[in-house]
Amino acid sequence: MSFTNFRPPVGSRPGTLAIPEGSPPPEIHLVVWSPDAAEDRRVEDLAELERPLPEGSFAWVDVRGLGDEAVLWEVSRIFGIPPLALEDAVNVPQRAKVQEHPGHLQVIARLPTLEEDGAIQTPQVCFMIGPRHLITFQERYFGFFDAVRQRLRDGLGPMRKKGPDYLAYALIDTLIDHYYPVVEALSDELTTLEEDALAADDPDTLTRIHLVRRQVAVLRRIGHPQRETIGQLARSPLPHVGDDVRTYLRDTDNHIAQIMELGDSLREIAVGLTEVFMTQVSHRTNEIMKVLTLMASIFIPLTFMAGIYGMNFEYMPELHVRYAYPLLIITMFVVGIGMLVYFRHRGWIGRRRRDR
Repeated sequence: MSFTNFRPPVGSRPGTLAIPEGSPPPEIHLVVWSPDAAEDRRVEDLAELERPLPEGSFAWVDVRGLGDEAVLWEVSRIFGIPPLALEDAVNVPQRAKVQEHPGHLQVIARLPTLEEDGAIQTPQVCFMIGPRHLITFQERYFGFFDAVRQRLRDGLGPMRKKGPDYLAYALIDTLIDHYYPVVEALSDELTTLEEDALAADDPDTLTRIHLVRRQVAVLRRIGHPQRETIGQLARSPLPHVGDDVRTYLRDTDNHIAQIMELGDSLREIAVGLTEVFMTQVSHRTNEIMKVLTLMASIFIPLTFMAGIYGMNFEYMPELHVRYAYPLLIITMFVVGIGMLVYFRHRGWIGRRRRDR
């Protein structure tokens, strides 16, 4: 999809939504939890979202798909989401960031996913953290949060005893974990390319190296803003994020920092492989030119001798010698062999001798 498809027309008023082309209609799932239980269901009627929560309970509203503007505006109205916040949630892609809004803390996150053809996609997830609810907007259903949802249903860990801020942390941490398979896949590809670059016998190797460099650039482009965002969540006092949750977020901050360091290393390796491949190609070209030059050097004196006796002068004493022809052939053969021996002694052909 073109990047321009996700932007409203020039001159549009702030808060104008530009629904992503091909986006599926919203499918809303609601999880209501308390320390004792968790109920997970699909929302069939938006009026369900307006029902008051039981005392001591929290709600997670997961919006999957952005294809119906009316539904999105209704969700915004029910939870009091400002138009500018909804615009950032819907008009993808946005840069990863943290933004305070009345009644909500908005967190924009992006993550890399590997497609079957090796391309990297960077879907966006928007978190709206409120005092008793968490709203997530996904471009489409990716299954990123299934494990966290299962933990919440099963009551594993402290998740049920915590509020929306802890759930937001768990979901963000899950998104960051999705960086690792991408980094590992790129690292494996670079390992394969290292062998191919040293061999330098496949012209497609350079194309593959450039493809990996582009993928690493995408990873770093979305990862560095993500690192800033998580660092801000972990270190800055923000509404709707407790001090205990910031402790967990600092661990996530360490993870994204490690990932970005790996991304920087992958970039350096990819650049180095390009240089290695070009050096190997240049070396191979030089070897070919050396062989051709040596062959020409051998035939220069032979051609000179053949040229002399190929001239049409009438008085050439050697022309009347009975064994002149075999003597010339033997001489040319000896000269050729002598030059080969000399070239080998100099290390220009065969095993290169060490300079003393």
